[in-house]
Amino acid sequence: MEQEPIVNMNNIISKTFLWMFLGLLATGAVSVYTYYSGLLFNIILSGGMSVLLITELVVVFVFSLFFRKLPPTAAAILYFVYSVINGVSLSVIFACFEITSIAIVFFVAAAIFGIMAFLGYTTNRDLSKFGSICMCILLGGIIVSFINLFLGNSMINIIVDWVMLILFFGITAYDMNKIKSYAQSGMVDPEKAHIYGAMELYLDFINIFIRVLEIFGKRRD
Repeated sequence: MEQEPIVNMNNIISKTFLWMFLGLLATGAVSVYTYYSGLLFNIILSGGMSVLLITELVVVFVFSLFFRKLPPTAAAILYFVYSVINGVSLSVIFACFEITSIAIVFFVAAAIFGIMAFLGYTTNRDLSKFGSICMCILLGGIIVSFINLFLGNSMINIIVDWVMLILFFGITAYDMNKIKSYAQSGMVDPEKAHIYGAMELYLDFINIFIRVLEIFGKRRD
């Protein structure tokens, strides 16, 4: 009897990483196609990039707010819709950074993410308070980033990138710990718990990847 909850938890965690991988695969494939097909430049010239970014925010908002009420199929569709849209918007990195640099940073980000996820999974500590602090800092970072869009201060950008990078180290551990707790307690519908977890970890990985790329990536001449 004691083995069943462990089996269920491991099953949810396995599915979570599988769905995260599929989401990243979709994002990567769409991103490469968007850039190398010339679609990116058509979107930029038509002013469609702002529409894409707004759509991303709406999808994340709907996913987060209504996840518990959504049927599993709808939650899965929203997850992959976001992955595809994010792939289109992330295609700009191919115009800004060298392809070898992007590849190296991807593997570095994957290693960092893996370490933090492992720490979050193996720790027995309650990280809920730590997570609340991280979310407050994240909100502050988003506000500063928005303000700096108008100021254009490069030093502020560098500081924010470093703070957000370190912050997402902690958020990754927190999210992994939270996902494990949900899997153990059954607080999230088992039919879609892995989709929720995949979205959380997907966002964590993307943020780590982008920040590492911004700090260490080699830009095109």
